[in-house]
Amino acid sequence: MRPKVTIIEPTQYQGNNNPTTIPAKTRVAAYARVSTEQDEQQSSYEAQLDYYTRYIQSNPDWEFVSVFSDEGITGTSTKNRDGFNQMIDLALSGGIDLILTKSISRFARNTVDTLQAVRKLKAVGVEVIFEKENLHTLDPKCEMILTIFSSLAQEESRSMSENIRWGHRKSMADGKVSLPYSSFLGYRKGADGRPEIVEEEAAIVRMIYSMFLDDYTINDIARYLTSQSIPTPRGKTVWSVSTIRSILSNEKYAGNALLQKTYTVDYLTKEVRKNCGELPQYLIEYSHDPIIDPETFNQVQAKIEAQTPYRRKIRGNSPLSNTIVCGVCGGFYGHKVWHNHENTDRYDVWYCNAKYGSSDKCPSPVLREDEIKSAIEVVLRKLGKERTKYTDALWRKTVEVVTVYPGGKLEFRLKSGETASYQL
Repeated sequence: MRPKVTIIEPTQYQGNNNPTTIPAKTRVAAYARVSTEQDEQQSSYEAQLDYYTRYIQSNPDWEFVSVFSDEGITGTSTKNRDGFNQMIDLALSGGIDLILTKSISRFARNTVDTLQAVRKLKAVGVEVIFEKENLHTLDPKCEMILTIFSSLAQEESRSMSENIRWGHRKSMADGKVSLPYSSFLGYRKGADGRPEIVEEEAAIVRMIYSMFLDDYTINDIARYLTSQSIPTPRGKTVWSVSTIRSILSNEKYAGNALLQKTYTVDYLTKEVRKNCGELPQYLIEYSHDPIIDPETFNQVQAKIEAQTPYRRKIRGNSPLSNTIVCGVCGGFYGHKVWHNHENTDRYDVWYCNAKYGSSDKCPSPVLREDEIKSAIEVVLRKLGKERTKYTDALWRKTVEVVTVYPGGKLEFRLKSGETASYQL
């Protein structure tokens, strides 16, 4: 006797994790994103919002939920994408059955984020449709194709990031200075593209420097500016100690520009770190009109240095880092890339990081890196070592510390215990 099979039709809807009856209409949302706030991107952003609103509302079988969006936010991470996260939370709680988006790259440029989000949604029966790729995530064959396409989107993002980073470094190496004008007090972008002084704001900067030299503390200055309702560089009403300290120590107010003070560690996480020698820096002297004259700026740096209880060791990947010491003030030498406007030459230099450690500018000389490397070759030959050319491994193997004195005298102390002098 053959088994009797009775099919019991489903009574629960699988579009969310709430056991309810099948809704009359599919609840549909859309997601739109642009990564910058440029005019052309703004137009794209507004077009996406309008398109999805009209498209969803025109379908009689759909119930319009919302168009979630993020404007001017990168797609390499979902961490700061409020619109995206609100949409996912609503979908997981049973408020959305279907999500429409233009493409995988609009949804996310991070393979892991894309797959994690899609899997969470799929687990509660919520489908995502990527229009450009024509992918439906509830299709069993979708995940393999989605993995490939999202990996391509991630790689495209990495390539774009590399190109942008190369462009920025090329501009820095060419001596081009661009300030964050929206958050920088005292300057605006001039007609020629170079920084232009805004006198009303420059007066505030000069007052901050003057008050500091008149023995007002940084806290005193912050409280005074707040009490006078003077807006901060970002337009806020309360001045912080860190903002005052940043203004007092920023070389750009003296007409110079030290570029690449920070760098982005990873294009996905967007983690920014202080550049402690990991990458070259570019010192552009006389790059724009100063608000603070050099003498006043130097006096302020000296006073700040005098108030600093200790000096931190400069970290870096260069073998020369933490091995070159100023014979006058005891500060470590740090690495910079100097740019010569006259002949467009660029060269690596090392100079005292505590050059403002006294009322007068530290007299220790600036050393060219090629001169230092030549010096160790000569010193080793003087000590009877085998004739050899400089390598990073050679420096790490032999040099304990180099002390630099005014006039270009170098005192080498080797890891062998031997010492030798060299005159530049």
